Amino acid sequence: MNESETRAEYIDPKLKASGWGEVEGSKVLREFRITDGKIQTGGMRGKPEIADYILVYKNCKIGVIEAKAENLGASEGVMQAKAYAQKLHIDFTYATNGKEIYEVSMKTGQEGNVTDFPTPDELWNKTFSEQVAQEASHNEWKEKFREVLFEDGGSGKKPRYYQEIAVNKVLDAIAEEKKRVLLTLATGTGKTFIAFQIAWKLFQTRWNLKRDGERRPRILFLADRNILADQAFNAFSAFSEDALVRINPLDIRKKGGVPTGGSVFFSIFQTFMSGSTSSPQAGLSGTPYFGDYPTDFFDFIIIDECHRGGANDEGNWRKILEYFSPAVQLGLTATPKRQDNVDTYAYFGEPVYIYSLKEGVNDGFLTPFKVKRVQTTLDEYVYTSDDQIIEGDVEEGKIYEEEDFNRIIVIKEREAKRVRVIMDEINQNEKTIIFCATQEHAAAVRDLVNQMKESFDPNYCARVTANDGARGEQFLREFQDNEKTIPTILTTSQKLSTGVDARNVRNIVLMRPVNSMIEFKQIIGRGTRLFDGKEYFTIYDFVDAYHHFSDPEWDGEPIDNTIEKPTTPKGGASVIGEPKPLEEPGEEPKKKLKIKLRDGKEREIQHMISTSFWSADGKPISVQEFLDNMFGAMPNFFQSEEELRQIWSNPTTRKIFLDKIAEIGFGKDELEILQKMIDAEQSDLFDVLNYVSFLNPPISRKQRVDEAKDKIFENLDEKQREFLDFVLSKYAEKGVEELDEEKLPVLLNLKYHAIANAEQSLGDVTKIRSIFFAFQQNLYAKVQKEKAYRQGEY
Repeated sequence: MNESETRAEYIDPKLKASGWGEVEGSKVLREFRITDGKIQTGGMRGKPEIADYILVYKNCKIGVIEAKAENLGASEGVMQAKAYAQKLHIDFTYATNGKEIYEVSMKTGQEGNVTDFPTPDELWNKTFSEQVAQEASHNEWKEKFREVLFEDGGSGKKPRYYQEIAVNKVLDAIAEEKKRVLLTLATGTGKTFIAFQIAWKLFQTRWNLKRDGERRPRILFLADRNILADQAFNAFSAFSEDALVRINPLDIRKKGGVPTGGSVFFSIFQTFMSGSTSSPQAGLSGTPYFGDYPTDFFDFIIIDECHRGGANDEGNWRKILEYFSPAVQLGLTATPKRQDNVDTYAYFGEPVYIYSLKEGVNDGFLTPFKVKRVQTTLDEYVYTSDDQIIEGDVEEGKIYEEEDFNRIIVIKEREAKRVRVIMDEINQNEKTIIFCATQEHAAAVRDLVNQMKESFDPNYCARVTANDGARGEQFLREFQDNEKTIPTILTTSQKLSTGVDARNVRNIVLMRPVNSMIEFKQIIGRGTRLFDGKEYFTIYDFVDAYHHFSDPEWDGEPIDNTIEKPTTPKGGASVIGEPKPLEEPGEEPKKKLKIKLRDGKEREIQHMISTSFWSADGKPISVQEFLDNMFGAMPNFFQSEEELRQIWSNPTTRKIFLDKIAEIGFGKDELEILQKMIDAEQSDLFDVLNYVSFLNPPISRKQRVDEAKDKIFENLDEKQREFLDFVLSKYAEKGVEELDEEKLPVLLNLKYHAIANAEQSLGDVTKIRSIFFAFQQNLYAKVQKEKAYRQGEY
């Protein structure tokens, strides 16, 4: 029996005999999709992780089963079973061939054969044996939380596996009467969705600080930016309208007091820290609004991006959390514990669950990325007498470095050059965020982008900073709207580094230093969200921020790192305004040094891109290592040049081969980089592989077509030759992907405008497919002239 038959004949009856699907509250989930599979270059995905069976009892996943065909050993699937159980945080997992059952406890490490699957109650008691010793009230609340299903708002949307685990871990901690709880989840993984589900279950079970089940809880969602509070308010829309309250100073002043009606409140720290003098506790400067609430008013408080404020030992916002200390407080953060956020972890404790950026990318729930490191000949500046000092005092001999630019020194032509590089490199229709040194620098870059843009829309590039107020917020909302294309580019300084949910961002540009790993990861998170057709996003790094990738705490996995070759700059310089320095409160504004380069010097500024690579664990490797790795992997797929030709000559075997090498890290992007390295950009990818494996110098696609055309056209009629001549022209122009089987209907429509027309000229679809497959055998056949081409004799 194959695996499918084994399941039907042996495994399903045994599960039924043990009560699964029969006992009330028990379910069997078949072919349970855990991950979506990592997004690969070309839009394909890696293989998703799918568990054969998940055992559910009382709305809780408590068992995993990995099935194999009955002619294999029972423990054949044990490694998969363990991997799935570990990912899903399930204790008991099983591997079976239908006849024998192999049981593993992930908690105790005990494993071995068992006669039958346990019943739902038996597996429940085995899983929660430790829980029996806990207080009955703890277990009672855990049961109540589990009874409430995840809320999908009628969309049918199910939580991802890690979201379900995160919700359950927090609710278990609440049931166990922990007062401070922390979740660490990478940007873009749905922290607000998780927070909503937790709030929903607390609300439906009537959990409150008294734990009497008589009153709905009062929940507060705290953020440090209005847009984050607004996003959360909208994400909680499944609650009734009268349950949701958006706290803002204007309403408080209008109504003469803080709002108390409702169940789920949304505010920002700044609103709570502003205040009135109405409270009897008012001091000289008045009492902040949060003091108008009783200290035990809120039962549960969610602190978004908690590393940025409320948990700081010395921050003003900490007073809010301390004032509401009776409430259970949940901190949400995207950053693992580091020196610069240690206060957060000291306040909340270790996270109850962590889901990293690397896990998100590998699971296919986040978008992978490329890095382009751009260097120019004016990354540093030393004053020379032929440059003009427009304003300020120059320090002769001083090397002005990246952190000095747009803070203490301004060179208009330097910024214009950088913007020119960006506009030449990106697809100008793709949404892009540019991070600048200051708000005025962001305004200057916005103006330069709009001067160089191909678009005719005046709002193509907009600035979104604190100074832009409501209009900036409106631009941001329009940028976040995936149905809108304007604005296409946003410039900012600090404001967009965190929490902005814009799914279709394709480019992140760093034009200011990023010194904090926390901020770096937050900025990278602006591009990680999934969007249809988005295979990756690109980071353009002008400031050497890429060094964060080698930090031990970095858990992302760039798919490559590209540094471009020297090029001649396009266009001239443009005018840039005076950036605003960062000042300490009360400090007199400092006059910046403004330099105008001598005439023509801006046209001499060069930029450079060199190439390096990243291994699967996110570490940089040399070009030679890359080639060695690839050469070492190739013998697993073909033993000789002739075998490679046979594989490559057939669209079906070629696709299988390319999918397999992509899985081990040699996808289309890597092969195209290799093409550039060996100056074979006009060659077939076959020639790249042939060179890497057998050191055969490549020929161009055009040369290959010229050589093979006579052989290809043998025994074909005029109409068939005409069609293949069209196909070969596309191949010579674009590459081997034009010869893929799925490209055939596209080519036919391009040439004949309809498949029916193509059939009139070439015969039925079967015959056309046969011609399309057959000519490729001749295209890749080794002949004498190919050798002559390679030797430069032809």
